[in-house]
Amino acid sequence: MATLLLRLGAAAIALLVALPCLAEAYDPLDPNGNITIKWDIIQWTSDGYVAVVSIYNYQKYRHIQAPGWHLGWVWAKKEIIWTMTGGQATEQGDCSQFKGDIPHCCKRDPTTVDLLPGAPYNMQVANCCKGGVLTSWVQDPVSAVASFQISVGRSGTNNKTVKAPKNFTLKAPGPGYTCGVAENVKLPTKFISLDGRRTTQAHVTWSVTCTYSQFVAQRAPTCCVSLSSFYNETIINCPKCSCGCHNNITKPGSCVEGNSPYLVSVVNGPGKGSSIPLVQCSSHMCPIRVHWHVKFNYRDYWRVKITITNWNYRMNYSQWNLVVQHPNFDNITTIFSFNYKALNPFGVINDTAMLWGIKYYNDLLMVAGPDGNVQSELLFRKEPSTFTLGKGWAFPRRIYFNGESCVMPPPDSYPWLPNSSPRLKKTAFLILSIIVCAMLAFLHNHLVLDKYCGNKC
Repeated sequence: MATLLLRLGAAAIALLVALPCLAEAYDPLDPNGNITIKWDIIQWTSDGYVAVVSIYNYQKYRHIQAPGWHLGWVWAKKEIIWTMTGGQATEQGDCSQFKGDIPHCCKRDPTTVDLLPGAPYNMQVANCCKGGVLTSWVQDPVSAVASFQISVGRSGTNNKTVKAPKNFTLKAPGPGYTCGVAENVKLPTKFISLDGRRTTQAHVTWSVTCTYSQFVAQRAPTCCVSLSSFYNETIINCPKCSCGCHNNITKPGSCVEGNSPYLVSVVNGPGKGSSIPLVQCSSHMCPIRVHWHVKFNYRDYWRVKITITNWNYRMNYSQWNLVVQHPNFDNITTIFSFNYKALNPFGVINDTAMLWGIKYYNDLLMVAGPDGNVQSELLFRKEPSTFTLGKGWAFPRRIYFNGESCVMPPPDSYPWLPNSSPRLKKTAFLILSIIVCAMLAFLHNHLVLDKYCGNKC
């Protein structure tokens, strides 16, 4: 009995340990978001097949940014890659056993990457050569797909002898994605010719689903939120140490002062484009700061200004996006200089908005400096039953930048609404001063009269 209890206790502990991972893997704002990998065999060869491998980013707001995706797998048998078009394997491996034609890759567990823009025309296929960068599905579905063509040898030459690769891994660009097993699709993929007059079908289609988990990624926060309002002079800055602490003693060179001459070499030197941020020294140490300012309060509307500032000297954020939760998004009227789409993760409730830059105008958030910010203003229509400037209602509940949750200030620090306006306070003080002066004058005159008259008056 004691042994059984110990086993049950160990099982319960293991379940509790696993629960955070399961909870973190579920995204309530994008419950069906995933990255799907399709492996379509389109032609049989003498010792294998030719396949088109496609990566579909079905995530609403999380995109794959530079330096791009890395897709890996383990061969089920002793397959090799003869050639690749639109992508390449990062390592060739040991191909010494081949005397004639040398394969592109002989590794049992290859890792593949996208080709860079401007690759030779004869090395390109449709949806390739983006440097591994994929947009989110809402922003641009056309740019949310990547493909490459692969010629596989020593694999079997029909759908009965060929086997799907195993243990798929996806880094985009870091960890965070967990991929399932390759499943055979009953209805293989169909391909339409460029002129739209002919349709061909894959011989075999395998599908792999990869989901994102913040717990697996184990990333420190990468953004924070600051707040301000027209009715309070206090600016609520990002919480201290939101993304790390400023400590040049234990971590020298982890940040740079805004007026440092070293910045010239940082921005123009070899560190440019690195995925490791080098941020401007601050109390929050975040690469991205999002500022929400309650700007005006009209009779029927109220206005908000959003500013996104890049504090990272090493990275431009291309095709960035912002997800904001606020209960008044069901009454939004106008958005200036940003694109907008309601996500509606909870059905009819519209309290979540996705914002992103306008193409060729402000969809590129430049490195830290004078141009390292983008701004927009939002105009909301008031709902009399819910609108209030009190108790922090006018500020967002949650903000995400590029799919990562930003650190919010504690609710008790939000700009508070004064009990009365400064003009009323000045008027009250003036009236009180007049009353006091009148009383002092009356007492002074009374004392003078008593001294002059004595008991005679």
